[in-house]
Amino acid sequence: MVPQVPQSADIVRVLPEILWCGFGVLLMLFQPYQKNRQALTLLAMLGTALGTLSTFFGKGGSGFFGLIQFDTFSLFFHWLLGLVAFLVILAADSYLERENLDPAEFYALILFATAGMGVLASAQELLTAFIGLEMSSISSYILAGYRRDSVKSSESAVKYFLLGSFATAFFLYGIALVYGVTGSTNLAEIANADPTSNLLRLGLALMLVGLGFKVAAAPFQIWTPDVYEGAPTPVTALFAAGPKAATFALLLRIFTTIHAATDFWFWAFWILAVVTMFVGNLGAIVQTNVKRMLAYSSIAHAGYTLVAFAAVTFLKGDPENGPWPAYAAILFYLLGYALVKVGAFTIVSEIGGTGERHLTLDDFAGLGTRQPFAAAAMSVFLLSLLGLPITAGFFGKFYVFKAAINSKLIWLAVLMAVNSVIGAYYYLRVIVVMYMREHKGELPADIAGSLSPTASMVVAVAVAATIYLGLFPNHILGIVLSQNLFASR
Repeated sequence: MVPQVPQSADIVRVLPEILWCGFGVLLMLFQPYQKNRQALTLLAMLGTALGTLSTFFGKGGSGFFGLIQFDTFSLFFHWLLGLVAFLVILAADSYLERENLDPAEFYALILFATAGMGVLASAQELLTAFIGLEMSSISSYILAGYRRDSVKSSESAVKYFLLGSFATAFFLYGIALVYGVTGSTNLAEIANADPTSNLLRLGLALMLVGLGFKVAAAPFQIWTPDVYEGAPTPVTALFAAGPKAATFALLLRIFTTIHAATDFWFWAFWILAVVTMFVGNLGAIVQTNVKRMLAYSSIAHAGYTLVAFAAVTFLKGDPENGPWPAYAAILFYLLGYALVKVGAFTIVSEIGGTGERHLTLDDFAGLGTRQPFAAAAMSVFLLSLLGLPITAGFFGKFYVFKAAINSKLIWLAVLMAVNSVIGAYYYLRVIVVMYMREHKGELPADIAGSLSPTASMVVAVAVAATIYLGLFPNHILGIVLSQNLFASR
C-alpha cells in the first residue's frame, strides 16, 4: 500500500494554525533575549494578523484526506477567532505591565489556544476535533492560572483543569461509542449510519455533554463564574469569546452533517436553552462583582444561542429557505457577542486596577464623570448585551427570536423574551451606577486615570464594530446566509 502524502494544498489549508503556532514558538525562543515588552507585543500581533490573513490563500475543499474542511464556514470562524486573539493581545499589553507578568509566554499561549480553536472550527473528523479541543484547553488551563501570586487565579486554574478533564472524558468516550457503531470518526461517513441506533445516540449525548461544558451551558456551567473571576481579565475576555465560538462551530458542523444528531439533539437543545438562560440571568441578578456578573451573562447568552440550534431541526423542513436563517442567526450572534465581550472585559480590566481589586459595582460609581469614554463604551456594550436597537445585540437576538418563531417554537421564544427582560435589570443597574451614583470615599489612585492607549484602541474598535453591525447587519448576513456556507469557497 502506497502511503498517502499530504499535498501542498493541504498545508495551505492549515496555514493559519501553522503561523499561529510558529509565532508562539518564536515568542518563547525570543524571551531570554528580548526584554522589550512592546517588541514582544508587536511580534504577537504580527503573528496573529498574518495567521488570520493567510486564510485568503486557502483553497476550498477537504484537507489531509478528510480530516479538515476549508469552506466559507471555516473562513468565517478563523476570521472571528483571529480578530478576538488580536484584540486580546492588544488589550493585554497594559495589563501585563501593570501586573508585572511575563508577556512572551502569555502571548504564546494565546496563539496556541487560537490555533486549537481554528482546528475545532474546521474539523471534519472527531479525533481531529479532539486534538483541537485539547490544544485550546491545555493552553487555557495555564492562562487561567497565569497570575501565580493570586490565590483566586490558581483556584480558577485548578477548577478549570479538573472539570475540563471530566468534560474531555465525556467527549472522548462519546467518540469511542460513535466509532464502535459506525466504524469511522469522519463526520461524512457517520452521517450514513442508522439514526435509530441507541449506541449512536448515547455517543452523541456524551459528546454533547463534553461540548456543553465548553460553551458553559447549564448544568455544565458551574465552573464559569469562578474561572472567569479568577483568571486574568484579558484571559477572561478570550474565554468568553474564543473557545465558546469555536465549540459552537464544531457543534454546528456536527449538527448539520449527522442527521441523527439533528433529530436526537432537538429536545436536548430545547431544555438546555431554557435552563441555561434562567441560570445565567438569575445568577447575574444577585452579583455585586461586575466580572462575575458578566460571567453569568455569558452563560445566559449561551442559552440564547442554543435557541437557534433548537430551531434548526424544524427549519430543515422549510422548502423555501431551509435551516439557513437559523445558521445565520447563530453566526451573526456569535460575532456580535464576541466583540462586545472583548470590549466589556477590557474596560473591567482597566477599572480593576493592580491586582484586580476594584471590580464591585461601587468601584464603577461615578465612572461617567471621571472616565466618560469608558462609561459610554461600557454602556454601549451593556445595551448590546441587552439587545437594544442600533447595536449588534439587537439584530443578534432578533434573528434568533425570529428563527424560533418560524420554527413554531413559541414557548421557547416566549421564555427567551422573559429572560431578556430579566437581563435588563442587571445591565441597566450598572449604567445607573456609572452615571447616577458618586464614588464614596477617596478614589484609589490606580483607577483614577483614563484607559491606557492600547485598551482605548480595543474598546474603540469594539464600539465601532458593535454599532456598525447594529446599523448595517446585511453585509455579514450576506455571507452567512449563503447556500454554500458549508461548501468549498
